Amino acid sequence: MSFPKIGNKAPAFTLKNQLGEVVKLSELKGKKVVLYFYPKAMTPGCTTQACALRDVQAEYDSVNAVVLGVSPDAPERLKKFEDKHELNFTLLSDEDHAIAEKYGVWGLKKFMGREFMGILRTTFIIDEEGRLSHIMDKVKTKTHHDDVMVILKQ
Repeated sequence: MSFPKIGNKAPAFTLKNQLGEVVKLSELKGKKVVLYFYPKAMTPGCTTQACALRDVQAEYDSVNAVVLGVSPDAPERLKKFEDKHELNFTLLSDEDHAIAEKYGVWGLKKFMGREFMGILRTTFIIDEEGRLSHIMDKVKTKTHHDDVMVILKQ
C-alpha cells in the first residue's frame, strides 16, 4: 500500500461525523484541511493528540485550516470521545476503513508481540484547491499540533 502523491488531488471521501452527519471533502474547497488518521478513540496516544489539537484550534482557524480526525470507530464512540474531552473539531467514522485504504494508511501493525491490521497514524495536509501538499507519516502525538502548524504557515 502506498500514499497518494503530493500535488495530486486528495482522494475524495464522504464519511459520517460524530453527530451522524455526512461530511464531504469536496465541500471544504477554499480551506486548508488537516486530515489526520488515528487508530482508536479514547486510547492514550489518540487522546493526547486530539486534546492538543483542541487546545490550539484558534491558531488553525487563523490560517484558514479545518481539522478532520479519521478513525475506524463508529459515530457513537466518536461522540463519546468528543464529549469526554470537549473536542472542538470534526471526527469522522471510517468503519470499513475504505478511506484509510485509499490514503494508504491501513496496514500491518505490531503491538505487544501481536500483529494485526489497523490505522497507521498519518496526517495529510490538503490545500485550498483540494491537492495534497504534505504527508506526515512519522507523527509524534505530543508535538503533532505544533508540527502541523509549522507546515501550515510555510
